[in-house]
Amino acid sequence: MAASGDLVAAWDVPLPDGVHKVEFEHGTTSGKRVITVDGKEIYREDWMFKLVGKEHFQVGNAKCVISIDAVSGFAYEYLLEVNGKPLKKFKENQSKIQRAWCLKIAGHNFRVCLEKNTLYVYVNGDKVDTFVKFTDEGAETHFEIGAHSAVIKGYTTGKRKDGVQHKLFVDEIEIPEAKE
Repeated sequence: MAASGDLVAAWDVPLPDGVHKVEFEHGTTSGKRVITVDGKEIYREDWMFKLVGKEHFQVGNAKCVISIDAVSGFAYEYLLEVNGKPLKKFKENQSKIQRAWCLKIAGHNFRVCLEKNTLYVYVNGDKVDTFVKFTDEGAETHFEIGAHSAVIKGYTTGKRKDGVQHKLFVDEIEIPEAKE
C-alpha cells in the first residue's frame, strides 16, 4: 500500500484463516474513504460529501462495519465492528471459542485453528479432515499438515473454571499457542 497521510486507523482481526490487517483512510476534507485488507485495497471512494457514516465490507466470512463519527470540530472517531460486535468484544469472544497455533515447516508458514464449539480444525483457513481418539487423559484430534502428523490434545486440569485445555503437537513436538 502506498503511504498516505489519510490513514486514520488500523486493526488486526483474528479469524480461523489468520490475523487480517484492516486499514482505513479517511480524507476529512474530501470525504475520501479507502479500506485495505492485508495490503489489498477492497474499497475506494475518492469524493464524498458526507464525512460521517458507515462502511460495510467482508473479511473472509466475517461481516465488518467501520463507523465514522464526529467527536468535535474536525475530529473523528473510527470504530470497527466484526460480526455485529465491537472489535474488542469480538476478540474476547474469539479467544473463548478458538485456539490457534502458528508454525513453520520446511520454510512454509502454517496457521492451525481449532474451533472449540464445533471441534473443526482449519489449516491456513481450509477445514481439514480429522479423526478423534479418546484416551484416559482426554480427546486427541488427529489430522495432517502436508506429510506431517498433527494432533490436538484436549484435556482437563481438574479445575472447573479452566475448562478444557488444548495443545498442538506436530511430529510429536509441542507447538506454542499463537498470541492472537
